[in-house]
Amino acid sequence: MEAGIRSLWAGTSYSAFKYREYRLFWVAAAFSNIGMWSLVYGRLFLMRSLTGSELMLGLVATANLLPVLIFSMWGGVLADRFNRLRIVRFTRLMFAAVTLGTAVLIQSGNIEPWHILAISATTGTLLAFDIPSRSAMVATIVPKEHLAGAIALYSIVFGAAAIIGPILIEPLVSRFGYEGLFYVIGTSYVLTVVTLLMMRTTGHKVASTSRTAIEGLLEGFAYLKHQKSISSVILLGVTLGLFGSSFDTLLPVFADEIFDTGLDAGGRLLLGAGIGGLAATTAITLIGKRVRPALYLTISGIGLGAAQLVFARIDVLSAAILIAGSIGGFKVVLGTMNTTVVQTLVDEEFRGRVMSINQLTWGASALGGLLMGYLAQRFDAPTAMTVGGTTAIVATVFVGQRLLRSFGTGSSPREKSDASAESVA
Repeated sequence: MEAGIRSLWAGTSYSAFKYREYRLFWVAAAFSNIGMWSLVYGRLFLMRSLTGSELMLGLVATANLLPVLIFSMWGGVLADRFNRLRIVRFTRLMFAAVTLGTAVLIQSGNIEPWHILAISATTGTLLAFDIPSRSAMVATIVPKEHLAGAIALYSIVFGAAAIIGPILIEPLVSRFGYEGLFYVIGTSYVLTVVTLLMMRTTGHKVASTSRTAIEGLLEGFAYLKHQKSISSVILLGVTLGLFGSSFDTLLPVFADEIFDTGLDAGGRLLLGAGIGGLAATTAITLIGKRVRPALYLTISGIGLGAAQLVFARIDVLSAAILIAGSIGGFKVVLGTMNTTVVQTLVDEEFRGRVMSINQLTWGASALGGLLMGYLAQRFDAPTAMTVGGTTAIVATVFVGQRLLRSFGTGSSPREKSDASAESVA
């Protein structure tokens, strides 16, 4: 009986938990992601309370994510030249300092819209250097056969944080004000740093062959040029980041204008999206090796666009929460499949740089947030979300066909990657 249970457990993603370094990494990610979800939406609702402007919501998203688009590739170069764990410790410490500083500004009564934009730009810059190193660390703390499972388990953290983070917003703001919310977020980042300090720094630095940062960046692009499967995944992620960001950016507008209950409706919609994301992630971890990343990536992209079309035309909150759950589920599947494909195919020497280029998905979300904010201001929020959903469907069908053909031949993705690597050499 026990042997059967162990066998069943081994066939899922949860077997990655037997590695100490991964367990610590996972706990740190839990604290960090709870803080990140609260920070992202806390800033949006704070800006909404200060200005009431849809365009300013788009500017917050842009200020946070545009630095990722600009600096992420240099973050990848650093991840392949220096110790990745030490980089992440530093960036998470800076997140704590910036967030606690925001709480002090709010408590003093001196917070202004430009402060929120400046703080968003600062955290976006930190993300540009944080994500490549943090993403590349996973492959060094678990054996290769557990890599896909470890990535899926990380997505559970993301999904659970998407529930816990939004839950904190309404009660904390109601009881302690926005300053209380940001004090809690800052504390979560402090706990992240404490957990990361318990990890060993050995094994988190690769022997980069590039002599300069510029040379390292050019080597990364040359490598990616021959990785057709990876390029297809990144292209699809960028497209969906650009046109699939309307739900996140416009949520405060729907909460205020469509459902007329403001922060309460926003929190319930975020909770629905978080539950949907967690359910989807759990399903992925149980499916394990039977997952077909290219197919699931394409289906979830189309599903995300379709769910946005439905959400844009719903004015009943209970139904909107259900659709928000499907949006959250599709988004998590998209992110998980994107990362799984890229991490599986990339060679260790180029992992940080390729993961940084994959961050263009985040950077595209910055431009998408600005676009959605402008369309909502020029027309209305449902129209903006309809445009985003329609474009997401069309783009997924177009790019997904190529991706499915790439993964539909007799050779495995790993074999294709090896062949491409030989051509680069």
